[in-house]
Amino acid sequence: MSLAFIPSAPADLELIEQLKSRLQYAELRIRVLEERLRLMRIEKYGAGGEKLSHAQMELFEFEPFVSEMIEQAESEHTPARRSMKKSCKHPGRQELPPNLPRVERVLPCTPDQRMCKRCGKETVVIGYEESSQLDVEPAKYFVLVTKREKRACRSCEELGVVSAPLPPRIIEKCLASDRIVIDTVVSKYCNHTPLHRQSMILERDSGLEISRATLDGWVLKVGELLIPMVAAMRRELISGSYIQADETPVDVQMREGRGKNHQAYLWQYGRPGGCVVFDFRLGRGRDGPRVFLGQFEGILQTDGYTAYDQIGGTRMVHAACWAHARRQFFEAVQLTHETRLQLRLWRGWTNCLPSMRKLAAE
Repeated sequence: MSLAFIPSAPADLELIEQLKSRLQYAELRIRVLEERLRLMRIEKYGAGGEKLSHAQMELFEFEPFVSEMIEQAESEHTPARRSMKKSCKHPGRQELPPNLPRVERVLPCTPDQRMCKRCGKETVVIGYEESSQLDVEPAKYFVLVTKREKRACRSCEELGVVSAPLPPRIIEKCLASDRIVIDTVVSKYCNHTPLHRQSMILERDSGLEISRATLDGWVLKVGELLIPMVAAMRRELISGSYIQADETPVDVQMREGRGKNHQAYLWQYGRPGGCVVFDFRLGRGRDGPRVFLGQFEGILQTDGYTAYDQIGGTRMVHAACWAHARRQFFEAVQLTHETRLQLRLWRGWTNCLPSMRKLAAE
């Protein structure tokens, strides 16, 4: 009976430890790659919303190792069960806003209704039945003719002629009035109506053809006039102690005519309840936030993008984003449904949010 070979030499033992370490590293790497592949498939084919099913949360009922802190948090934040039967009480007729002007329209009775059917005498008005509807008066285009008064002295002809001064305008010698220019900007940024569509609407309703390039010039001129206001808003943000920052891609048509839009970025800086400033940049480099924030020394909350590193003043504090941290927990639960540790972390995460909101409010 032969015994299996058992290595005892130090070199053999060291080799075995190295092989074990490499094997463990290979297994972990394979697991990471499998989870990345699964996450890519979930992102491509899975549901878009970050929401777990009730079946997954029911696993906590069978988990014997849930801590007392989580159980207490669950008891505090568990909503009471409501009856599935909804109230059928009608909310009533919606009231029209009281600030809107009222225009009355009186409908008289027909000639047959104005005569009494018994005695034949004319009836008298004893009141009205009222009903209200929301109405609109369509936009009416017209030509505004401005006549400036000219004056001259008959006795002092050498003084010449004086004319009434023109009021300041957004665009001097523009074919359209300030109201049309302002309406164009409001329609573009508030009503999300593109300029080429506004051009077609103007031609349809007024019979005047105004090119998209002309409308672009109007918008650019209004933007130039708003630069001092944006600068004041930036100074107000920088003088505070807390700023939220993020960037979003936006396609820009370049003049090179390459047939492909350039991906630029709108950098957003703001704080809850305060002003929000958008800074347009052609790239996503560090120069954007570095120039905008300057020597800001408060709290900067971002998504952790590396462009926000090494900017601001020496005492600036970087704060993380709760939404991005939450995403990591959600992805962990998606990848390992059978692991109850991730579910406990998820439940602990959701339970700590109300306390964090209360702490922030205080």
